Amino acid sequence: MISLTYLSTATEPFSAAELRDLLRTCREKNQTVEVTGMLLYAGGHFIQTLEGADEVVDETFARIERDPKHRDVFIALREPAESRSFPDWSMGFESLSPEEASSMPGFNAYLAGRTMSDDDRLSLGRAGVFHRVFRDRMR
Repeated sequence: MISLTYLSTATEPFSAAELRDLLRTCREKNQTVEVTGMLLYAGGHFIQTLEGADEVVDETFARIERDPKHRDVFIALREPAESRSFPDWSMGFESLSPEEASSMPGFNAYLAGRTMSDDDRLSLGRAGVFHRVFRDRMR
């Protein structure tokens, strides 16, 4: 199993409807191939960690890399993983109201500034460092 964290920029800003569709589509696709992780979107930028079997994560990332909705795609971290830091695939984004977002399965309020316990910090590992930096810079 591997953990792959990448960053990218949207070629066009995503609307609230597009983010809802993206969340639904990603959850469905990732569940069928047993990929977990977290996707954050803020200010036209993405950071995502994908976790799963090496070949499946690499195929998923290759599809993302070819997606014309992304530019400046680069891998920030790719490493073997003994366990999943993000066992339930989720997505956080700051462009929807808390009410809109909270009604969506898989939404994560991480970008809203939820504080993290010491246990959370340890369990998210190195990929979590990228997510925390992203969250803090996007505020």
